[in-house]
Amino acid sequence: MTLDNFLEYVKTRKALDTEDIHRFMDEMSNEARRITFKLNASFHAPDEVRALLSELFGKPVPPSLRVFPPFYTDFGKNIEIGNDVFINACCHFQDHGGVTLGDGCQIGHNVVFATLNHGLAPEDRHTTYPAPIILGRNVWVGSNSTILQGVTIGDNAVVAAGAVVTKDVPADAIVGGVPAKVIKYIR
Repeated sequence: MTLDNFLEYVKTRKALDTEDIHRFMDEMSNEARRITFKLNASFHAPDEVRALLSELFGKPVPPSLRVFPPFYTDFGKNIEIGNDVFINACCHFQDHGGVTLGDGCQIGHNVVFATLNHGLAPEDRHTTYPAPIILGRNVWVGSNSTILQGVTIGDNAVVAAGAVVTKDVPADAIVGGVPAKVIKYIR
C-alpha cells in the first residue's frame, strides 16, 4: 500500500481491516514515532520544530505555524495546517482519518484529535473506522478537550476547556461539556 492509496481509502470512511492496511499503518506509526521522539527529546528553536513537523507531515508546514512540544501523532501524514496556527504542548493528533486546522486556529494544552473509532458490537471492536476532523478559521480549542472523528467545527467557534466534541459545531458558537453542547453564540 502507498500513502496516496491509503489517503484515498480513508476518505471512503470504510473499515481499516485488511492485513495490508494494518501493515502500512504500523510502518507509518514507526516513522511517526521516530520523528516525534526526536522532536520531543530536547529543545528545538521554532525553525527546527517546523522542519521536524514538515518531515513528520511529509510536506512543508507554514512558516507562521507555532508548536510548543511535546507533540504526538501516530501517523502524521494526514494533517493539514493553515496559516497563523498555534498548537500548545502535549497535543495528540490521531490523524489517520485526517485533521485540518484552518487559518488562525489556537489549540490549547493536551487537546486530542481522534479520527478513528471502533465498531460498537463486541465482534467488531477490533475494527477501526476513519473520519476526518475539520476546524474552520479562527477556531479556539481549550485545554484538555477531545474532538472525535467526523466532527467539523465552524469558523470562529470556541471549544471550552475539557469539552468532548462528538457532533459538528456551528460557526461563531461556544460549546462546552461532555458531550459538548452550544452554550451561546459570539455574534
